[in-house]
Amino acid sequence: MSLITVNELSKIYQVRNRKKSQKHSGIINSFKQFVSLHGKYQCITAVNNISFTIDSGDTVGFLGPNGAGKSTVVKMLSGILVPTSGSLEVNGLIPHRDRMNHALNIGVVFGQKTTLWWDLPLSDSFDLLQVIYEITPQEYRTTMKWLVDILELEPILDRPVRQLSLGQRIRAEIAAALLHRPPVLFLDEPTIGLDIAVKQRIRAALRELNQEWGVTILLTTHDLRDIEEICQKLIVIDKGQMIYNGSLANFREQFCENRVIRVAFKDLHSANKLAQELPPEVMHMEQNGIWVSLYYDHTKTSAADIASHVMNKYTLMDLVIEEPSIEKTVAELYRGEVR
Repeated sequence: MSLITVNELSKIYQVRNRKKSQKHSGIINSFKQFVSLHGKYQCITAVNNISFTIDSGDTVGFLGPNGAGKSTVVKMLSGILVPTSGSLEVNGLIPHRDRMNHALNIGVVFGQKTTLWWDLPLSDSFDLLQVIYEITPQEYRTTMKWLVDILELEPILDRPVRQLSLGQRIRAEIAAALLHRPPVLFLDEPTIGLDIAVKQRIRAALRELNQEWGVTILLTTHDLRDIEEICQKLIVIDKGQMIYNGSLANFREQFCENRVIRVAFKDLHSANKLAQELPPEVMHMEQNGIWVSLYYDHTKTSAADIASHVMNKYTLMDLVIEEPSIEKTVAELYRGEVR
C-alpha cells in the first residue's frame, strides 16, 4: 500500500484583478494560457489535475521551473493548503482535515523558513520540541544522539540559532523535523544557497536517514546533483501539470538519448586525425587538446562499439564513458524541446 496517494489534485487561487499597467502587460500576456479572468478576480491554476503515488521508503525528487507548482503541492501534502479539487492521503490521513495527527507523522523543512527559536540555544529548541511532540526521555536521548552524530551538530548545540550559518541551520532544521521519528520527510529546497561541502554533508545524511530509518523523502530542488545523489525516483511538473513520473534510471533511458565517450590520445596528431575520420555512429565531437568527446545516440549504437572502434585504430591514454546529464535534459523539457 502506498504511503502517499495523490489523485487528480488541483489548486486554484483567486486573486483580485488590479488595473494592469503597460509595464507589466508583457508578463501577464506570457501567462495567458493558464490565467483566466472572472470579473474582479483572476483564477490562477497553480496545480492542474496531477496524480502520483509514493511508497514507503522511496526517495523522490520533485522538479519543475519556478512557478511550476512544486511548493504548492508540498504545502497541500503538509496540510498547510486545502486542495481545490481531487484528493490526497499521507499515511492514511487527509492532511488538511486531520492536521494534528498528520503533523505527528511528517517532518517538513522549508529552506528559507525556520521552525527553531531564534534567540535560544539550539539544544533548548530541541528540548521544547520534545515537549511539543510528547517524546519520552529515553526515545528523545536515543534519537538526539543519532541525529547529532549523523548531522554533525555537537559543536553548535549551545549556540543561539541566530548565530548559526545557513548550512548549520539547515542541518539543525532537518534534525528538528525528525525528532519525533516521522515516516515521511518533505524537503523544499533545503540546499539552496549552501556551499558544496555543506551540500555534500546534507546529501550524505539524507541517504543514511533513508537507509537506516527507512524515512520516505520527497525533495524539491533546483540542484540536479541533489536528485542524482539522493533520489531513486523523479516527478517533473511544469505549469502545474505532470510531465514525468518514474524512476531516475528510466528518465535517463527515455529522455537522455545523447551519450558521450571522452578519450585522451598520446599525442595531438592522433586526436586531430580522429576528428577527420569519425565513426559513422558518432553524431558530433568536441576537441580540447588531446581530449576528444564523442557524442552518440545510445538507441542506435553502444559505448562498447564506439570504444572498440577507436581503440583498434589508436593508442589511447585514457577513456571515460560518462552518464548522460539529467540537468541538460530537464532544461530541454522545461523549454519544450523534448517530448
